Amino acid sequence: MYPRRPSSGFGNQNAGRKTRVKPLKRPLQARAKFTVQAIYDAFVRIWCKHGWEGVTTRAVALETGVSVGTLYEYFPNKHALLSGYVRHCIDVLLEEIDRQVIAPPTASWEQRIQQLVRLTCGIDVAELPYFDSEMLALENQIAEQKHHRRVYDELSAKWIAAIDACTDLPRRTSADTVRALYLSIWGGRRYLLLIDQQGVAAAQWALEMERLCRAALLQPNDMIQVEHQEKRKTP
Repeated sequence: MYPRRPSSGFGNQNAGRKTRVKPLKRPLQARAKFTVQAIYDAFVRIWCKHGWEGVTTRAVALETGVSVGTLYEYFPNKHALLSGYVRHCIDVLLEEIDRQVIAPPTASWEQRIQQLVRLTCGIDVAELPYFDSEMLALENQIAEQKHHRRVYDELSAKWIAAIDACTDLPRRTSADTVRALYLSIWGGRRYLLLIDQQGVAAAQWALEMERLCRAALLQPNDMIQVEHQEKRKTP
C-alpha cells in the first residue's frame, strides 16, 4: 500500500531522554477526532516517504493543513505523536474485532474465527492502520512494560469475548486456551514484522494460524463431525 522508506535503526537511541512521550489529551468531540485522524494520516504519509528522521511536528502540521499550535494541543513532539499513533492502531484493532467478529448476530463460529485470526495476524488487512517493522523497533522509546501489559489484557479479553460469541461451538473453550492462541498469533505477527517477512510466506502463516485455532477449539471427535458436515455442503 505504501512504498518502503529509509530505515530508522534499532535500539533506544534516546536513552535518558525526559521528553514527554505521551499525547497531551485524547480527542473526544467529533471535530477533534477528525483533526487527530488527519494528523495520523499525514504522519503515515511522511513516514512512508522519509522515515522517522523525516517526521517533525512542523512537517506533519504542514502536511495536515493545521497550525503547529493545533498539533501541539495533542502532540508536543514526534515521540508523543508516534505513541498516540501506536495506541490508535490498537484501538482500531479492538473496534474491528467488535464489529466484524463479536457483533454479527448470525455468523457461524468458523466465520468468527476466520475474521478474528485475519485481523490479529494483520496480513493485508486494509481496514487496519498502517504499521511496519520500523514502528515496532521504535516502541522501546515510547512504551513501558505497563503499556504492553495493558494491550495484552485488552486483546486477551477481546479474544475471550470473541470465542464466547461462538455459541455454536460444540464445547466451551477455557480462557487459558484462548489466551495461548492469542499469544501465538500476536507474538508471531510482531516477530514477522521484525524480520520483515511479507507476501506469500506471511499469508501462508496466517492460514496455518487459522487451522491451528480451529483444531484447538475442537476435540478430535468434533473435528471429524465438522469435516463430514463440510463434505455434505460441497456440491
